[in-house]
Amino acid sequence: MKLGIVSAIFDQSNFEEMIDIVAENGLECVEVACWPQGKAERRYAGVSHIDTKNLTPEKAQEILAYCESKNVEISALAYYPNPLDEDLEKRAEVIDHLHTVIDAAKLLQVDLVTTFIGRMPSKSVSENLAEVANVWPAIIQHAEENGVRIGIENCPMLFTEDEWPGGQNLMTTPSIWREVFQILDSDYLGLNYDPSHFVWQQIDYLKPLYEFKDKIFHVHYKDIKVYPDKLADVGVMATPLAYMSPKLPGLGDVDWGKYVSALTDIGYDGYTCIEVEDKAFEKNYEAVKNSVTLSTKYLRNFVI
Repeated sequence: MKLGIVSAIFDQSNFEEMIDIVAENGLECVEVACWPQGKAERRYAGVSHIDTKNLTPEKAQEILAYCESKNVEISALAYYPNPLDEDLEKRAEVIDHLHTVIDAAKLLQVDLVTTFIGRMPSKSVSENLAEVANVWPAIIQHAEENGVRIGIENCPMLFTEDEWPGGQNLMTTPSIWREVFQILDSDYLGLNYDPSHFVWQQIDYLKPLYEFKDKIFHVHYKDIKVYPDKLADVGVMATPLAYMSPKLPGLGDVDWGKYVSALTDIGYDGYTCIEVEDKAFEKNYEAVKNSVTLSTKYLRNFVI
């Protein structure tokens, strides 16, 4: 397994500066944020280290040459919007940009785009599954034609009141994964597996690794700390941030030894990336950089 980082945390750095930080920490890979230029919509979103819309073959070669000079590989191009947005104009914009990310992945010789399947928050799961069947086949076809896989992260995206109660990403549980993979039967659709999202949903974050081992295209290392006293006060129906908080790996409730052990059990030898979303390390940009160093040092106990 190769250890890397999700680049969205480096929102104050351009591509080259970001790669330099990755290399300085001895990391081997990076999941590169590729949002539309200048359109930050939420925390950790809107970061764009590669302008996929205007990427040329010449620029792609420059990017690859710089990565090679620093011994850093691009594990995936990342864009996490809501492709099933109920605002159809916004949905169209999202899907159009997702196509540019797929095209850019081909130019960069990266075989993976990480994203969300999306969700209509006001609609039921069954209604959303029907919409997946309408919207996603064309996206999958485009990915297949370009030899680019799509890895869906299992984040529900219902942390804030405006995302409640349905969230903005349907693929949040093993049960729904089975249904989506049946609807979209393609070797090019799989998972970007993040254990932290299962912790607060009270789902076993190890068991699905074994069932879906052939669908795990990419792996995240992000931790979550659930506060039992807060949960006892607000209950599971509250917005999740009312009773839990994202933390650096090792500072939350994920057992990383067991998690990495399970990855070795299933023979996973792909890219694994630290995802930093810990507010305790956001005082300034130096604190952000320190959080990457701390996370890397901790995870090197398990990923060598």
